[in-house]
Amino acid sequence: MQPKEPVTNQADSLAELRRNIPLREKVRYLHGVIVGKFPFVDRLAVAIYDGNSDTLKTFVNSSDDESPLSHYQCELSAVPSLLEIRHTGLARVVNDLSIFAESDSVHTRRLRNSGYASSYTLPIFQEEEFFGFIFFNSRQGQVMLPEVLHYLDLYGHLLGLTVVHELNRLITLQGAVNTVRDITRHRDNETGGHLERMARYTRLIANELAESCDLDDEFIEHIFIYAPLHDIGKIAIPDSILLKPGRLTEGEYDVMKTHAAKGGEMIDCLLDHFGLSNMHHIAILRNIALFHHERLDGTGYPSGLAGEAIPLEARIVAVADIFDALTSERPYKGAWTNQQAFDQLRQMSGHHLDPRCVDALLDSPEAIEEIQRCFRTQPQDPPVGGCPSTPTRHV
Repeated sequence: MQPKEPVTNQADSLAELRRNIPLREKVRYLHGVIVGKFPFVDRLAVAIYDGNSDTLKTFVNSSDDESPLSHYQCELSAVPSLLEIRHTGLARVVNDLSIFAESDSVHTRRLRNSGYASSYTLPIFQEEEFFGFIFFNSRQGQVMLPEVLHYLDLYGHLLGLTVVHELNRLITLQGAVNTVRDITRHRDNETGGHLERMARYTRLIANELAESCDLDDEFIEHIFIYAPLHDIGKIAIPDSILLKPGRLTEGEYDVMKTHAAKGGEMIDCLLDHFGLSNMHHIAILRNIALFHHERLDGTGYPSGLAGEAIPLEARIVAVADIFDALTSERPYKGAWTNQQAFDQLRQMSGHHLDPRCVDALLDSPEAIEEIQRCFRTQPQDPPVGGCPSTPTRHV
């Protein structure tokens, strides 16, 4: 009779991926596992896709040094090689990036200039929905061989599932909030166009501040995703106040101001009901909802925070929100021109708004116009003449 084999325990080399740690840490951990087998894989990166604007955006990467593609975005339709991967669903192997020496592609040129010589690109799909790409890069050429790609496929699909899981949690949260918004959509004058525009203004500002404030792509993406949820608390404001076309009384204004604190309460409730309380970066969402009406001089609400005590994400959203409110037509005001709004933001800079956030937005006039063109709520002629009176209903 053969003796039974003793029972042994085997360490799970990928157990770290089960932990509740930020996605960036998971990407770095997985890169470390890959390097243990293939030391020439120097970089692992993920770019995600925004179908509303056909935009591909850098999201997370494993680089400890300066990444060649941080804070980068482009229209996917402008990159034929990546567009083909998306359409065919097939991965792409490039063992000599010098073949793209004459390419107009910014991302390829940056990779080559940073010393990368070969790459392997996998599309991320779930049930035929396209989420983005995973990139394996090496500073050595001719290393993406079949026996290597077999393992990179496995690691890549595992990472793809991890990314989709992370994004789906955000989508679930957004969906819950948007459902409530749709149910009550006739109670508020903040249109879908407003939310799309101001979210993209937040990205503009955050990207401009990225280097000086040490913001990574994952942080910027979360600000972009959470920005449209800034006024969720208005759902709790009575119609008689929320829909009032004229100036609010002092008592009505006090009620309106409660939407910030109510928004924080609603977010905590949603997170609890949907089992999302342990999401990373969720503090960004709370800070945006609670503090986007705080002022630099401490005269804002609900907490009277001042200066750097106001979370940066809330300061960014405040500028984006006010700019779009100024340049949009509302029941109680006409739309301002961009220049009129710029002038007003400069007047508010330093005491109401963060000067760095104001300057970051004002430094991107062409990008602002493109956002307005793509996400226009309705065609309208810009006002002519002097600056209209300051609106009284931006609360």
